Amino acid sequence: MNKKTDLASLRLNYLLNELVEENVSENPFKQFEKWFNEALEAQILEPNAMHLATISNGKPHGRIVLLKGFDENGFVFYTNYESNKGKQIAEVPFASLTFFWGDLERQVRIEGEIVKTSSEESDEYFQVRPRGSQIGAWVSRQSSVISKAELENRQQELEKYYADKTIPRPPYWGGYRLIPEKVEFWQGRPSRLHDRILFTKNGNTWKIERLSP
Repeated sequence: MNKKTDLASLRLNYLLNELVEENVSENPFKQFEKWFNEALEAQILEPNAMHLATISNGKPHGRIVLLKGFDENGFVFYTNYESNKGKQIAEVPFASLTFFWGDLERQVRIEGEIVKTSSEESDEYFQVRPRGSQIGAWVSRQSSVISKAELENRQQELEKYYADKTIPRPPYWGGYRLIPEKVEFWQGRPSRLHDRILFTKNGNTWKIERLSP
């Protein structure tokens, strides 16, 4: 019989760093850029991996997607518009993103409205994707039921069809931009007294507050 894991005893005392107001940028995008670059330097596996939470019929839905761009206009990712998450975003165009960089004992939570990127922006990104990923966007009717054999047959057919052609972006595939209303930076601290700094959009400025851990 396998020994039962004692989940109650699993814990880590966070000791690496602290987050204080005087060292935080007044701009959450600049603060995110600083932390993201430090995650890159730490060689964290897929530092751009983020949890995307959407809502449908009053119920939450979550999955991991990849950040593909960010600036003061928001945070961008790409997907199939006809996927479950695409349908959920169409129903309720608000969502949250969560980054967790465990090696740095850090987390970032972002909440806001979601809008589609422009067709031009989606086209530009699609053309720099690996060719296999471009084919994959045409192969997959994301979230629909399919057999493995059907998926492989579609892939072979499309690879043959586009063998000597430029692959266009599917009309049902493109980008979304989350426009932040709130951004919370979390730094693990000893005894679970974590540092939490919240940025809340206030017109053209950001209000900065410390939250209780």
